[in-house]
Amino acid sequence: MNAQQTRQIFIDFFSSKQHHILSSAPMVIKDDPTLMFTNAGMNQFKDIFLGNSAVVHSRIANSQKCLRVSGKHNDLEEVGHDTYHHTMFEMLGNWSFGNYFKQEAIEWAWELLIDVYKIDKDRLYVTIFGGDAEDKLSEDTEALNFWEKWIAPDRILRGNKKDNFWEMGDTGPCGPCSEIHVDIRNDEDRKRIDGKTLVNQGHPLVIEIWNLVFMQYNRLANGSLLTLPAKHVDTGMGFERLCMVLQKKQSNYDTDIFQPIIQKISEISGIKYGESAKADIAMRVVADHLRAIAFAIADGQLPSNNKAGYVIRRILRRAVRYGYTFLDLHEPFIYRLIPLLSEQMGEYFAELKAQKSLIEKVIAEEEASFLRTVSHGIQKFNQYLAQHPETKTIEGDFAFELYDTYGFPVDLTGLMAREIGMEVDMEGFNKGLELQKERSRKDASQEAGDWVVFDDSAKEIFVGYDTLETLTRITRYRKISVKGKDLFQIVLAASPFYAESGGQTGDTGYLESNEVRIQVSDTKKENNLIVHTTNALPEDPALEIKAVVSETARRNTASNHSATHLMHNALRKVLGTHVEQKGSYVGPDYLRFDFSHFQKLTNDEIRKIEKHVNAMIRQNILLDERREVPVEKAKEAGALALFGEKYGDHVRVIKFDDSIELCGGTHAHSTGQIGIFKIISESAIAAGVRRIEAITSEKAEEFFEKQIDILGEIKDLVKNPVDPVRGVKNLIEENNRLKSTVDQLNAEKVKLLFHELLSSAKNVNGIRLISVNLEIDPHLAKDLAFKLMEAGEDLLVIIGTSYENKPGITVGVSESLSKSGRYNAVSLIKELATSIKGGGGGQPHFATAGGKDINGLSGLPEKAAKLVG
Repeated sequence: MNAQQTRQIFIDFFSSKQHHILSSAPMVIKDDPTLMFTNAGMNQFKDIFLGNSAVVHSRIANSQKCLRVSGKHNDLEEVGHDTYHHTMFEMLGNWSFGNYFKQEAIEWAWELLIDVYKIDKDRLYVTIFGGDAEDKLSEDTEALNFWEKWIAPDRILRGNKKDNFWEMGDTGPCGPCSEIHVDIRNDEDRKRIDGKTLVNQGHPLVIEIWNLVFMQYNRLANGSLLTLPAKHVDTGMGFERLCMVLQKKQSNYDTDIFQPIIQKISEISGIKYGESAKADIAMRVVADHLRAIAFAIADGQLPSNNKAGYVIRRILRRAVRYGYTFLDLHEPFIYRLIPLLSEQMGEYFAELKAQKSLIEKVIAEEEASFLRTVSHGIQKFNQYLAQHPETKTIEGDFAFELYDTYGFPVDLTGLMAREIGMEVDMEGFNKGLELQKERSRKDASQEAGDWVVFDDSAKEIFVGYDTLETLTRITRYRKISVKGKDLFQIVLAASPFYAESGGQTGDTGYLESNEVRIQVSDTKKENNLIVHTTNALPEDPALEIKAVVSETARRNTASNHSATHLMHNALRKVLGTHVEQKGSYVGPDYLRFDFSHFQKLTNDEIRKIEKHVNAMIRQNILLDERREVPVEKAKEAGALALFGEKYGDHVRVIKFDDSIELCGGTHAHSTGQIGIFKIISESAIAAGVRRIEAITSEKAEEFFEKQIDILGEIKDLVKNPVDPVRGVKNLIEENNRLKSTVDQLNAEKVKLLFHELLSSAKNVNGIRLISVNLEIDPHLAKDLAFKLMEAGEDLLVIIGTSYENKPGITVGVSESLSKSGRYNAVSLIKELATSIKGGGGGQPHFATAGGKDINGLSGLPEKAAKLVG
């Protein structure tokens, strides 16, 4: 049974049990402040578990793409080294929202595994929650009784809170779980050691295959448990592990999910899989990480230096690093695996096929960039060795600088050090790493208390499409601490505030109670609740309050959002329908739009886009907004849907003439409200992805006014009000002539100084020393030093420079002296730089320094003579 058949059988089985089959939600989560990635199948249903969203389908099943690389659920370091951990994996799951519970979940799990997949029941063990005194929870006897109908009592094991009480995080939905484990050891090993003694003991061949979670509680911030409004079932079965069992393998990587990719890596590297343990690990790492990277990019998350983008970049660089170190692959190669991955998984996950070209280009560029980083790091490493010729240990601070500043992996630093008989001070490195993490924790720290609930039955609604103010009530609030500052988060029964979502910033404004106004500084969405951040609470939170959105900020944001739609429409008309949105930001001051396109936009293309948008603005096209449209009907009408976005069964459609998009944001009532549109920058942010930043309305007016003022000033400066361009060209030509004259004079000056200084060289300690102070540009001092070094053997040049009231020192060591090891320019510059209260560096034959104390140059020649003597 191959992987595709295995997945389809699961889907068909639960479809026959009246489950609604959902496609996978995006792996990258865009509008949940608590999560960057989907790390479990239940993430998209969190709002239902908490009672914040209505149940549309009480039974659901799907195969969900997940990623576990950070936080509590972090499998990254195990990936490739064992047989069953992965970054990206598929989670086969079935859910019940207030419908069936433990009996059906257990019965159907057994039926599927034993009767349909034909797994030997004598290889299975199940666990139940054995209770926990701290949480005052007793043993899950209900699950125990149901399991005893299907499996021998001695194969039912009691588990502790760690293994058999599932929690998504420190707070949130949770409950007892019942795991199904499978023993895939050979018969001889099974006879020798009873499999039940190996359950949950980390044995690679006695593994959990399915987890049945019975959601009954909500964990509060104070650690206590509250019973959820309704009981739910959340099950998750690892697709890769299931395939391993059904294909009778003893490693996930030996299944038809990974083997085609591994064999392709083997072909590219010329190393046969199975012949070298280190090379095998590297191939498994690359095969695994490939999937995580490709799916993230397909979902719209490009590698970057921030948040989710940084995680994806880190995974990609880990794969490149393994290929570089253990497979001797020093050129980009991971992107060459994408066609095979698309062929394997593109039928079920259509986004892989649709985004194949973009994924290839982004990965190829990221690989090339990181390989340049590696090359640069090696150069820095060699410079460090030249500057520290006596050292036997690479300083931890330097290793951390390579890692933190240049992105150079510390294990590569260690590998290069060991090759020359040295080692890295890992204690110092880890100290720097821990300080960095502590700074990050402080920067990102936010502590939240439990919600104080006034009305648990209230269904919080958004009314901001139709009004900017409303009378309402607080349904719940909580106190939070951000970087040591106490704030409050408030939820309203009805809110006109738009919560940050889909690239649009959250509204600001105020809440008014008893004629006292409390400023709302931000609005975000959390677990389907609109959360308003304030610095205070109303004196009596139970009273009715007035909620008012800042009209100016909302109007400008809405104008920018509508302009984004018009620009998207124009881009597709001017550049082609291959253009797809890859990200956006919409705020009151400007808009940013990322889109797929494989070359820089020309000035002519930018003008055409601007003209198209401004023409639609002048037409004053009325907004055609339609709510609760069935998603398939909206797509049939031509509405653009974005890859990586999660849409419900019903959507909102925004239409301005032939610009039609699915969108939940706020918009101008007509295009005339936008006023005017101007692109202010266009750039590349990744291979095949461009970024446009633009402004509208008052900001555009301010931009044009500033440009006119600048032009007026230029006209005055060049004294040519009719043709300022000609005036600027004349200035440039005159400057070039003067620069050429100065260069000639400097060359003559160096020539004169060269002969003068060479003849003044003094014999000191068996060498010739030139030590002098000159009032010249440091660049001239460099030219002079190199010219002198070329002119004679055993020559040491030390020049103090004063230029524009700034002191500097230049040290040059002739080739013969440098190679002999008698004198090192870097060592000399460190000693001499203290005279001018400065510092510097360089290479063994040449170094420079700058400083703050120009008076320190007065004693430089004498100090140099003493150092040499």
